[in-house]
Amino acid sequence: MAKIEYVPLFETRQVKGRILFRCVAASILLGICFVFVYRVRFLPVGGGKAERWAWIGLFLSEIWFSFFWFLTTVCRWNSVIRIPHLHTLSQRFGKELPDIDIFVCTADPSIEPPSMVVNTVLSVMAYDYPPQKLSIYLSDDGGSDLTFYAMLEAADFSKTWLPFCNKLKVEPRSPEAYFRTAFEEAVHAEEWLLVKKQYEEMKMRIEAAAKMNRIPEHIRKQHKGFREWDLVSSKRDHQTILQILIDGRDSNAVDMEGNPLPTLVYLAREKRPQYPHHFKAGAMNALIRVSSRISNSPIILNVDCDMYSNNSESIKYALCIFMDEEKGDEVAYVQFPQNFENLTKNEIYGSSFRVIQKLEFRGLDANGGPCYIGTGCFHRREALCGKKYDINYKVDWKKLNQTRVEEHASLLEETCKVLASCSFEHNTAWGKEMGLVYGFPVEDIVTGLSVQCRGWKSMFLGPEREGFLGVAPITLLQTLVQHKRWTEGHLQVFLSEYCPLTYGYKKIPLKLRLAYSAYNLWAANSLATLYYVVVPCFCLLKGISLFPKISSLWVLPFAYVAFAHRAYSLGEFLCCGGTFLGWCNDQRMWLFKRTSSYSFAFFENILKLLGYSQLAFVVTAKVADEDVSKRYDREQIEFGAASPMFDILATLAMLNLLGSLGAIKKIILDGNRESKVIDQLGLQILLCLVLVAINLPVYQALFFRKDKGKMPTSVTYKSIILALLGCTAAMY
Repeated sequence: MAKIEYVPLFETRQVKGRILFRCVAASILLGICFVFVYRVRFLPVGGGKAERWAWIGLFLSEIWFSFFWFLTTVCRWNSVIRIPHLHTLSQRFGKELPDIDIFVCTADPSIEPPSMVVNTVLSVMAYDYPPQKLSIYLSDDGGSDLTFYAMLEAADFSKTWLPFCNKLKVEPRSPEAYFRTAFEEAVHAEEWLLVKKQYEEMKMRIEAAAKMNRIPEHIRKQHKGFREWDLVSSKRDHQTILQILIDGRDSNAVDMEGNPLPTLVYLAREKRPQYPHHFKAGAMNALIRVSSRISNSPIILNVDCDMYSNNSESIKYALCIFMDEEKGDEVAYVQFPQNFENLTKNEIYGSSFRVIQKLEFRGLDANGGPCYIGTGCFHRREALCGKKYDINYKVDWKKLNQTRVEEHASLLEETCKVLASCSFEHNTAWGKEMGLVYGFPVEDIVTGLSVQCRGWKSMFLGPEREGFLGVAPITLLQTLVQHKRWTEGHLQVFLSEYCPLTYGYKKIPLKLRLAYSAYNLWAANSLATLYYVVVPCFCLLKGISLFPKISSLWVLPFAYVAFAHRAYSLGEFLCCGGTFLGWCNDQRMWLFKRTSSYSFAFFENILKLLGYSQLAFVVTAKVADEDVSKRYDREQIEFGAASPMFDILATLAMLNLLGSLGAIKKIILDGNRESKVIDQLGLQILLCLVLVAINLPVYQALFFRKDKGKMPTSVTYKSIILALLGCTAAMY
């Protein structure tokens, strides 16, 4: 009898263009070597100390840039794409699919509106998956009765929304996103209009309660859960609030057509001032424990409250990885990319991460697995709870025994509360070997690393239809603050016991350790970048040359490295679906982040090491006023607020403007020596002019804009004064 050939549930393909990438990378490496030879060979020895130290500092900056480029090149040297086969999954397993727990996390109803949270919850309740196998848990770290009320509305509306989605094959399954873009269905016009009306009425009730900042008394009397808030002192001091809003095991929990509904649970874990709550990591660990008692599903999906499901088959995509008989058992988590629905055409704040997601994450995948980025991630419960991978580990999904506790909902609510109490984790492995790791602003990154160091692998899935869509920051300050938190956390990981180079030694591949380090060292880029932005400008005013003459052949490696690196970057950006202006904006944000967010992150880490700073977790606002939104849609950079970060950006912009004007003045006044000045200082002048071009929106905000998004007057005065003082000091 012929042996039946095994058909995998997913296939792996190499990313196209890797040969071209390797050739370009090799040529850039050769150019870098020539740059280093020039720096060593022509080190000033007879000039002044200022010239020599400026030269050495620039050389050290170039060494750092080259080292960081090497780390990212190693990461992307070999990239792969995972392609799931849903048809094979359904053929092989049919209805014998595992239960799924879905965690949604929210922290503050004032910046994460309950109506937005409702849409995320409804989108994951409506997955194209057996509803009786789904359990949705909302963690409300704000402990808000407004959010609880929104969940009650969601539970009621789901009875209409889920059958509507199944009948019309709705995509996406967030009501707000769907009705914003969809047209009336001709075949089901009456039903379509009725469901839309019901959604708008529900949204209106939720937003009315949020606007009043209280729940109407007649609504409070309709559900026993509201009585919990009679005992709440504040959002930082309250008991555990746990309510099973829909019990999927109850035969009465059905939609309008009699089909079962998913389980829906609201949790506000206990918080007391004397106990650390560990931010999102603490919320996730509480959800892991509570869900283990109620549903105990082997697979957990976690999403942020602003990341609604955009693809109803995302669960099945992930299961194609987990349930593959040959490679699935070694996978701890499957990471989907973090995409955003509110990006402008040219991505004014460079928030798409398109090249990172389409190339770098796939490079991480090929080297052992992508990092965990905190949302849009499917986890194997055992791996997340601390289990080490064993080569003999094997899951028989068809015989997997579900361990749901058959208890009444009200009894479960009471018995599970202790699992979300403040004192439960005391003297336990939670936050260390179990669950998400505590002590870092980027708890997701260090958790993914620790899971991989226990022997597990991870994989990256980027389906053609995005799995999840969220909301990107729509002001420059929000963007910079968000990146400050990320980079501060990454550097904190690198300086801790979880440094991938040492913690991952002999546990994960060297390439993966180097790739992790590239992200961990984002903040350290600020020093070299600041040096390259400031010192050549000062030396230009002083007439000190730091680069080869234009007439010298030594100019070629400098020109080639800069041109090839940026030209290839542009090609990648365009091939990944971006625009030329989008790439220009991405380069601008690259400079803005390195000189402001990364600088603050770097120095705050230094202060923390010295004991002068404490860990903080900043939630980025998901709402903005109408004027800000209009300027964002017009792709105008939003300054509009006084901030130390804007002081830095404006001062650096003014320095390079003054440096460029000084160089132009030098060329005009030295008419007879014009060609000599250009020959000696040409590359420095070009560098300053490029920086001036990048900063054009800053100059516009400083001097020409009249709207509320302009640079504050205080920032304008400070930047001019500081730049003038800096230039004066440089010239004398």
